[in-house]
Amino acid sequence: MSDSKLNRQRIIAFALPAIPISALGLPLVVYVPPFYSELGLGLSVVGNIFALARLWDIITDPILGTVSDRWTTRIGRRRPWIILSVPLLMASAYAIFLPTQPVSAPYLLVWLILLYVGYTMLSISHMSWGAELSDDYHDRARVQGWREFSLIFGMLAVLAIPAIVQQTQDANSMVQLGAMGWFVVVTLPITVAVSVWTVPERPTPPQSGIGFVKSAKILARNHLLQRVLGANFLTGLAPGVTGSIYIFFISDVMALPDWSSAILLMYFLASLIGVPGWIWLSCRIGKHQTFIVAMVWMCFVLPLLLWVPPGNLGLNILVNALYGVSTAASPFLLRSILADVTDWDNLQSGSQRTGLYYSLLMMSNKFGYALAVGVVYPVLDWIGYSPEVENTAETLLGLKHLFVFAPILAILPAVALLWRFPLNVQAQQALRRQLVERDVLRKGNS
Repeated sequence: MSDSKLNRQRIIAFALPAIPISALGLPLVVYVPPFYSELGLGLSVVGNIFALARLWDIITDPILGTVSDRWTTRIGRRRPWIILSVPLLMASAYAIFLPTQPVSAPYLLVWLILLYVGYTMLSISHMSWGAELSDDYHDRARVQGWREFSLIFGMLAVLAIPAIVQQTQDANSMVQLGAMGWFVVVTLPITVAVSVWTVPERPTPPQSGIGFVKSAKILARNHLLQRVLGANFLTGLAPGVTGSIYIFFISDVMALPDWSSAILLMYFLASLIGVPGWIWLSCRIGKHQTFIVAMVWMCFVLPLLLWVPPGNLGLNILVNALYGVSTAASPFLLRSILADVTDWDNLQSGSQRTGLYYSLLMMSNKFGYALAVGVVYPVLDWIGYSPEVENTAETLLGLKHLFVFAPILAILPAVALLWRFPLNVQAQQALRRQLVERDVLRKGNS
């Protein structure tokens, strides 16, 4: 009921644009905000600007996803948006990463909004295109898995850039951020060109029009979608918690302030290495079962940090690497599962609304990350933690428990949501047969 299996070369060519996608996304969270606060805008102003831009970003997600579903061209539905995003992202990335001083708050806000619009256009279109490359249950896991591999590779590359620049010259933050910007500006058009030139889109089946009310009703009763979005929200919450207090944890609890970047690099390297293993396992036991295995792994690994003594670099690297292996699984498995869920929607709505579904997936993950910071930092205040003073042993113990157990409290409900998930390989193949029969009838009646 599906096309012939996708070969690895085509999958890798498709996945290449994920490298600049993540190389752009990581610095926006880690490096750009403190850089602009150092340029004289101040922490509160920069924080407010990023909050406004992120709010706008969340609002535009479903709009761009829906528009991309309805606009078909000679080269497909997804590739035009990917191509259009390139000049917008190149211009805005250059303006954000290589600003001409002095900079103003309106300058940062305008370019940040434009960058987020381009980023959303590229990300949603790329994920949707990947979901539509094949009807095959296992191929979809391979496509999203290799895309995740490219995302992590992009993170590793952009993390390595500051270290390389520091070794070659006496580089300040402006030079380091500029090098990251050039990496994005150069790799983005190259990877997109290779991808859109060598990987064709599959023809879009005949679509039936669907009104807003009917669309909303179908979304409301799609319990498969709700379970995937819930799991995605919770698995965004978990790394959001650990990421937001990672520096505090490594520096103050583990007493390794000079090694935080090295440990983080090993974490991402382990995550990269883990992706092929999770792809292999998902093709053997199924996607939602593999998701459960990865999340249970995470719940067993995190408590090991309770027995790692402060100052022990080797054990910190080992446990963080074991944790990193599991974190690569949930993003690509949930994206792949959602591709199967869109088949159910296609049968109910008569339209292939992949863009809308992936925009909802992105929104749920963003909410998870945003809530993590909103919840964790008040908890830090409550336990009396401050990065600027020497904290008591009780406070540091509270920080350690927060780092270890807060993610587990998010992960376990995510496991429950996908426990006995009904859309396995057999159910998905049955859906595909019904869709093929429907499309044959449509062509016969047209």
